[in-house]
Amino acid sequence: MDLPEEVVDDLRKRLRRIGGQIEGIERMLDDGRECRDLVTQISAANRALERTGFRLVSAGMTYCISNPEAAEADGYPIDEVEKMFLRLA
Repeated sequence: MDLPEEVVDDLRKRLRRIGGQIEGIERMLDDGRECRDLVTQISAANRALERTGFRLVSAGMTYCISNPEAAEADGYPIDEVEKMFLRLA
């Protein structure tokens, strides 16, 4: 699937931010922070990762709708992309 470069850049930026969140959670563990604080940060990282997945699938759906023949030739018929979306939902 041919994703636009701005989508790839956005995904990378999101993933770097999530990586920073995960490192922060590890530091919180090392510092002996409260459980509720850890859960809050884990929940935020989880939501950010889910949104990143939805951004990826959204770009894929746009590609498949705009280029159905090319998407199918790449192995991404619209029903396959729909399954990926539902896996995230």
